[in-house]
Amino acid sequence: MSTPWQPLTESEQLTDIVRESHEHPVLIFKHSTSCSISAAAKSKLERQWPEANLADTKIYYLDLLRFRPISAEIATKFGIRHESPQLLLIQDGECSFDASHMGIRLSDVQAKVQ
Repeated sequence: MSTPWQPLTESEQLTDIVRESHEHPVLIFKHSTSCSISAAAKSKLERQWPEANLADTKIYYLDLLRFRPISAEIATKFGIRHESPQLLLIQDGECSFDASHMGIRLSDVQAKVQ
């Protein structure tokens, strides 16, 4: 099974993500398409996804170069510092975990999923 990326292209989706996060965990992956570290992190997520046991977790993909204002809105809404690449775990309307660069591992997310 490949990573079920959901494109994050409109700021209105953040309201839906917060609502969804009260039902089940939601991940947001912020990706810079021009950065080799970001490409490596995305590839690692795709390799780890099949064994990650996160079937009830939606994972959104944000292309930072095309949708930069949404990244700034995410930082404000969830009170986190913008980084790229960055993986955020949203639960009960809050960012309960974030990791960036080569520190992005789905095993860490699994440990935090409630």
